Amino acid sequence: MGRAQRLALLRSLEKKRKSKVIAYLAGDRPGMETKVASDVHPLFYDHLNAIGRQDRIDLFLYTTGGLTNSAYALVNMIKEYCDHFGIIIPFKALSSGTLMALGADEIVMTRMGQLSPIDPTITTPHGPQVMLPGKPAPDWIPISVEDVNSYINLAKREFGIKDQEGMIKVFDRLSQTINPLALGAVNRVREQIEFLGLTLLNGHSSDQEKNRKIVETLIRGRYSHDYIINRREARDVIGLNVIDIGPSLEDKIIDLFRQYQEVMALNIPYHPEQALNGKEEVRAVFNRAIIESTVRTNVFRTERTIKRMYAQQPGVPMSTMGYAEESHPDRWVVDENL
Repeated sequence: MGRAQRLALLRSLEKKRKSKVIAYLAGDRPGMETKVASDVHPLFYDHLNAIGRQDRIDLFLYTTGGLTNSAYALVNMIKEYCDHFGIIIPFKALSSGTLMALGADEIVMTRMGQLSPIDPTITTPHGPQVMLPGKPAPDWIPISVEDVNSYINLAKREFGIKDQEGMIKVFDRLSQTINPLALGAVNRVREQIEFLGLTLLNGHSSDQEKNRKIVETLIRGRYSHDYIINRREARDVIGLNVIDIGPSLEDKIIDLFRQYQEVMALNIPYHPEQALNGKEEVRAVFNRAIIESTVRTNVFRTERTIKRMYAQQPGVPMSTMGYAEESHPDRWVVDENL
């Protein structure tokens, strides 16, 4: 199956939805993960200009997250080209993907569809560090915004620390582990994500109290960033505008997702031996993200030269097999033959 088959599915989906559809999949293949980032904005601009202004545009989305500001800006750009913006979620739209869903006039989720909380993590040079095996320098540890808030709540609720002196000690202990500048960044990001979520919801819903409760639930109400929200909870409990769809539309969505899953090898963890496929040396190509509409196909591509190596270790009678990998520059390409 190739691009012609995917475009046929895209056109069938467009006909069913009475919209134009742009597919965006930021792959999460183990060892080849990508995320929502601003490098996709010029590519979407090209797609949108080629499609032209439409009454309805749907974003077919698959992602485990990424940069919240990039996700927010992408939604706003798409809405410049249509009167009605929908998001189609075949499987995962987590973290910043869920934030993008807040900007949609309607959300289409399959029975496999997933959203998640949108509490962000930040990585800052003022944050804590950890040494990892085989690395010459320490890595910065991401800080969960809500983990910091939960630490404060733990002191208040579980240990009953409420007086000013006690809370000063709690904060002092926290600031010994996390630089106060990093804590300031955490507070700023926490406020920003609430602002972004509310702004996206307020753009198509006038019920500000309901919108505030939705954002509160998605930021703080599910306690874990790994919590999975299915379509029933998204609609009936959280209050998002998730519409009912029949088997025919769901089948089209899943069929299209399966095509992308195959092209990107989403369910196959990366390993050099799998890429070699019995050869001693290959130049392997990996499709890590895709933006596709009926007008063009953009692929975020990684190429690696992989070679099987053998080394004789002192005191070991048999040679040890390993792999040498040379990475070539990652890049977005237009590929009409994918």
